[in-house]
Amino acid sequence: MEKSLWREQILPFTVLIGLLAVATLAGDYLLHRLNLVWVGRYLGIPGTILIILSLVYSLRKRKYIGSGNPKTLLTLHEFSAWLGSLMVLIHAGIHFNAILPWLATIAMGVNVISGMVGKLLLSRSRRHLQGQREHFQLRGLSQPEVEKALFWDAVMFDAMAKWRKVHIPIFIVFAVLALGHIISIFLFWGWI
Repeated sequence: MEKSLWREQILPFTVLIGLLAVATLAGDYLLHRLNLVWVGRYLGIPGTILIILSLVYSLRKRKYIGSGNPKTLLTLHEFSAWLGSLMVLIHAGIHFNAILPWLATIAMGVNVISGMVGKLLLSRSRRHLQGQREHFQLRGLSQPEVEKALFWDAVMFDAMAKWRKVHIPIFIVFAVLALGHIISIFLFWGWI
């Protein structure tokens, strides 16, 4: 039986995104149920700090800092960005108070999804496509037959390979919107 790129790669990715959504809803529900809504108001602060800490990997990758194991920093990047995003999503909750925080939340969500595309789908999809190619070649299919059999998987892989063109600009949009939200909070709360 042929392995499907959808079943092997995209479905697990979709499940992880679903888990983030479920964890967000569960966290927000628990805070409301336990009458601890005020905790959610402040979860944005540690969430933002974790997201900022996740940037150490990007700084190392671009050689702005020279120390740190890139593999360890990548793991830190993924974990702290995911956990920070979860905290910020719980912080946002289901409250519709202003447009700026929601724009920042949407930009963060798109950025998280694009980062997960890079991590979870692209490398796995490359291996899957290569494995399928080798499988078909071992079955004696000619090169044109292999390419025809893998056409839709290859199209899907090519679309996913463009994820970096989305990830970095969306992060910049998220950072600007989040900074605007933070500054507005400082102003409205009288902290500056």
